[in-house]
Amino acid sequence: MNSHGLRIAFFGASLVSAWWNGAAMYYRGLLRALHVRGHRITFYEPALPERQRHRDLPVAPDYATVVMYPAEDTEGLERCLEDARNADVVVKASGVGVFDEWLNARVLELKSGSTQVVYWDLDAPITLERMAGNPEDPFLELVPRYDRIFTQGGGDPVVLAYRDFGARECVPVYSAVDPSVHRPVGPDPRFSCDLVFLDDRWPDLERRVESYFLRAADLLPDKRFLLGGEGWGDRQRPSNVRYVGPVPPREHNILRGSARSVLDISRDGMARFGFSPSPHLFEAAAAGSCLLTDAWEGIELFLEPGRECLVAQDGLEVAEAVLCLTDDGVRDLGQAARRRVLSEHTYAQRAVQVEQALGYRPGARAVRESVL
Repeated sequence: MNSHGLRIAFFGASLVSAWWNGAAMYYRGLLRALHVRGHRITFYEPALPERQRHRDLPVAPDYATVVMYPAEDTEGLERCLEDARNADVVVKASGVGVFDEWLNARVLELKSGSTQVVYWDLDAPITLERMAGNPEDPFLELVPRYDRIFTQGGGDPVVLAYRDFGARECVPVYSAVDPSVHRPVGPDPRFSCDLVFLDDRWPDLERRVESYFLRAADLLPDKRFLLGGEGWGDRQRPSNVRYVGPVPPREHNILRGSARSVLDISRDGMARFGFSPSPHLFEAAAAGSCLLTDAWEGIELFLEPGRECLVAQDGLEVAEAVLCLTDDGVRDLGQAARRRVLSEHTYAQRAVQVEQALGYRPGARAVRESVL
């Protein structure tokens, strides 16, 4: 293993397009931070036509080599796997979008005395509930064969559940912020509102959006609500909810800086397991936003309720918070949240955690921990 940095082969959904790809900002923040620490990253992604038409990074980033393979068959993917054979770490992320089950198994063939293979689960609660409900799930027999499982969240409940399924090691690597990307900016009249919610229309999110966001709008007809993200165009909503469509990542800071308050809502599985803060939560905090979030177990490990964010049990409590916020309260909550995430929740810190989990020490050869 190269003592001057790891060679990391990463199979994921997309690094260059955030279109229907909620993991894009997570990938970018973490891989940029690993690159800064001297690691060399090759990111393999399928050339899905719609995703490439909607890419928001027209040029590949300088912190990773991006290799695209055809999405129609596995021939190009086989070449990528052969190319990845000499990596120190091979990562297979969940939700690549094509040939996922096939790739889950094939990457394990790259394991050797010098190559670790990691499964990175971006939707661990969903994966775990799926396996628990289906004893024939093909991923069940693969879990113990990975050197380790990384997850985007879930805390002890996810760690213990993965261990019950035979995982050798499970390490939550939470979302975070990149201070050079997520920061306060001045308002833009396009996004002026009392409360904004930004996320794509996922099936396991829509019911909670109804309960927390649309219900609050119903209760406050004189307040202005803003909805952003893919897929909401045909969704019935109160007349005081304005839909602005998909918002490219380059405008996320502007959106959050223009709203009086920002709402974060967990997807169903994340809320059930708890300990699963979304990337949007940290990014809004880094932008200095006055942050409201739905209630989920473990929030206090990331932000202090009442001082760094407001926590609501339902749409009524969201409405009460929007109604009662003062200018001083908006400012103080936003500043406190920003201080907290810059102190404890940056991708630079997460990158160190990843190194430690992989057994890598800068300036020394990493310890190979897998049992072949």
